[in-house]
Amino acid sequence: MSYEIEGKLHKKFDTENKTETFQAREFVLEIMDGNYPQYIKFQLTQDRCALVDPYQEGEQMKVHFDLRGREWQGRFFTNLNAWRVEKAGEHPPAAVSSEDGFPTAGDEPPQGDFGTDDLPF
Repeated sequence: MSYEIEGKLHKKFDTENKTETFQAREFVLEIMDGNYPQYIKFQLTQDRCALVDPYQEGEQMKVHFDLRGREWQGRFFTNLNAWRVEKAGEHPPAAVSSEDGFPTAGDEPPQGDFGTDDLPF
């Protein structure tokens, strides 16, 4: 399952080496929800730990993440595993047509008003 959310970077933590081959980094996004802010903790792993380096605390950002859950010694844990981070309001660059001329997903026209065409279809 993939999700995305926008909020303000509240806190970013240092990368931690959990084992010789595994590293993780956490950061917290502040989300306004009614009268009280919500502080949501995300996790980055391995080569994605550097994704939050360019961002400063207080900066608006969009986080793309997956829900991950596991059981360990009879206890259950849930992680919000971030896999892409971008400035809020930015859109990823459009894909370019493939070399063989076939359209790609980036070639799809934008959704919305296409003018005042009076054709019935």
